[in-house]
Amino acid sequence: MPSDTIPLFVNPAAGRGRAARRVDRLRTIFARANIATELRLSRSEGDLEDQIHSIALSGVDRIVVAGGDGSVHEAVNGIMRAGGTAALGLIPTGTGNDFAKACSISLDWQLATEQLAKRLATRTPLRRIDVGRMNDRFFANGAGIGFDARVTRAARAYRWPKGDLVYLLAVLRCMADGIPTPELSITAGDYRFVGPVTLASISNGPWVGGMFHIAPIADNADGRFELLIADPVSRLRILSLLPALIRGKHMGKPEIRHESVRSVHIRAVAPLPSQLDGEVQPLQKDFEIGILPAALDVL
Repeated sequence: MPSDTIPLFVNPAAGRGRAARRVDRLRTIFARANIATELRLSRSEGDLEDQIHSIALSGVDRIVVAGGDGSVHEAVNGIMRAGGTAALGLIPTGTGNDFAKACSISLDWQLATEQLAKRLATRTPLRRIDVGRMNDRFFANGAGIGFDARVTRAARAYRWPKGDLVYLLAVLRCMADGIPTPELSITAGDYRFVGPVTLASISNGPWVGGMFHIAPIADNADGRFELLIADPVSRLRILSLLPALIRGKHMGKPEIRHESVRSVHIRAVAPLPSQLDGEVQPLQKDFEIGILPAALDVL
């Protein structure tokens, strides 16, 4: 691949298939800005990460991904595993697009492409953001343990509705199935909590699930996470809290504990579900979570 050609990674499954239908238009927009691209398709889960890891190791310093938060998650892991020297450009074509919102990238995919092409053509200075790490995996936007991980798994089973509402539907389904409240031991610096929780959320960016403004004060370039712990609550109370959570007005509610932290250790009695950037992780009991300040360049 010529040194001035930028690899354009597309996850055809992103946005429930919308990304695949936009490939020709994406390449046309870049061509009009005199940006040469080489198309690379993700063939299966994990393939995008492996491809990006390989190409970043080869010395490529700019990578563009058209996809959603799952694609971002794979891209960030590929880049970080290769030493973190490649910069990431994103065209949001996913369902939630939480990372795009955290980075102030337009959610209009055509406008986002045009703006990215202009930044590439003019060599606009890069923006540097923090990256999180949980055990042996990196994350860009956030980590969740407990209820939101169950919601993430449920949301992936739906083909309809498209967009953010799929996460709301998944919340309602998981509520109907029951709300486990596992006992966790949480340590973050001088802060310590032991007790049952509905969920523990570690946010690098403000949004989760597309529509939930879970950490309105989160900034992915400030060198810290926002740790939110939700006490056990009833189904009725969750329903009453949902509008506040969508608007980011839940901070300060009696059921919500909040700390700004740089690292967190969470231990559970039994293996629990967790998610990173909306990607379900294997069941685990110990979660060692830390922040890597200014670790990723964003185009």
